[in-house]
Amino acid sequence: MTGRERFQEFRPRVPPKKPTMHKRLSLLLRSAVYALRGGFLIRPLVIALFLGGVGAILSFAEEYVPALNAWIPEVLFPAHQDPQVAQTILSTIASSIMTVVSIIFAILLMTLTLASTQFSPRILVSFVRDRSTQWTLGIFLGTFCFCIAALPAVRFQPHPFVPVATVLTAMSLAVLCVGWLIFFINHISQSISVNHIVDRIARETELVIDDLMPNPRGPSERPEHATPFREARERLIVSPRSGYIRFIDAAYLVECAKSYGVQIVLARRVGHFVPAGVPIMRVAEAGRVTPECEVRILSAFDIGPARTLQQDVEFGVIQIVDVALRAISPAINDPSTAISCIDQLSRILIRFATRTPPRTYLHAPPHVLRVVLPWIDFEGLLDTAFEQIRHYSKNDIAVSLRLIRAFEDIASVELRPNELQSLVRRARRVVDGCEENRAESDMLKLRERLARLESRMSALGVREA
Repeated sequence: MTGRERFQEFRPRVPPKKPTMHKRLSLLLRSAVYALRGGFLIRPLVIALFLGGVGAILSFAEEYVPALNAWIPEVLFPAHQDPQVAQTILSTIASSIMTVVSIIFAILLMTLTLASTQFSPRILVSFVRDRSTQWTLGIFLGTFCFCIAALPAVRFQPHPFVPVATVLTAMSLAVLCVGWLIFFINHISQSISVNHIVDRIARETELVIDDLMPNPRGPSERPEHATPFREARERLIVSPRSGYIRFIDAAYLVECAKSYGVQIVLARRVGHFVPAGVPIMRVAEAGRVTPECEVRILSAFDIGPARTLQQDVEFGVIQIVDVALRAISPAINDPSTAISCIDQLSRILIRFATRTPPRTYLHAPPHVLRVVLPWIDFEGLLDTAFEQIRHYSKNDIAVSLRLIRAFEDIASVELRPNELQSLVRRARRVVDGCEENRAESDMLKLRERLARLESRMSALGVREA
């Protein structure tokens, strides 16, 4: 470290307030947007308000710009001067749409209940985030708002007025709703299929991996090595509230650590639960940590009552594992569903294994360690994905066979020697667990697949651990 860097390291600095407030607001906005876009509130509400506004503006404009409805021939709308007909059309469409909306909500509640009881309560997040369902609610509620907003413009006194273009638009929206209802019923019938559910969860998890680990891993890339920690008096910073860590702003943590001249080591990673009052990190150079500094550092964390897929790859894996475990339970006994889940899990593990992992040791400047930010690694994700399934599938040869084939698929990509050894050890545990209860003919198939996996390790020159 140069003299200038040493001076900058120990010079007391206070970060400006405006960037800190901006970062805090940015984190809050990100959390709010993620939560709201995954529900039945924001998108349907925006669509409904937009169409309602269009109905009010269009009906108002027609009264002051008669040319807007002059182009509509009487063949399409014969009652140009009959307000009674226009009122009947708009009120009929509005009442019919609300009847259909109540049916849609009943279908949604039935679907959510079925998914929660048959698969797992955790997968409800993916149902609620479904954009097709949100657009369906928005278009139907928007058509209702359009008709209600246009009704006051239809009147008999002081002179009859019919907003022809508005009524014709309402009729077009009604036709659109009929077609959209057919699409929605077809969509719901597909979305409750277990293959569709686990595929959607896998796609969402892959998007998290792409966002968190955008760079492909090179063949000569080495794992990140630990950097020596600073020897100084430490201060523990506790979590102000209980909940799951859903998002960590790593760049802002580095900025705070550099500004205050401290080193931050996180005790929990994304996805972990932190009770209020339990240490969430420790900070070297305790004398520099003021109460204001502590508040600003904690503002880099989004802590909430439930896990999300903002940065939590493991949560997506857990959702699929829940479906698989319920499928192979004695009460349901559906190995085909478990096999589909294993296929999707191998897909996620392959994507994870072929990407450069996020950095754990963050420096600023390059040779000064600022933040130690733990992430789940390949070994930990393997445990989450396959260990419980392996334990409960000892009596099902089909599921056990698919487990070893999943290990073969994962081993087909560029892995480090220790990762390949881990896959072989897990495959051996699958075979050992089945030997107690399976016939010898079944064990032959398992041993054949295990031998192929072991031969891959031998061909690459990887020795036994």
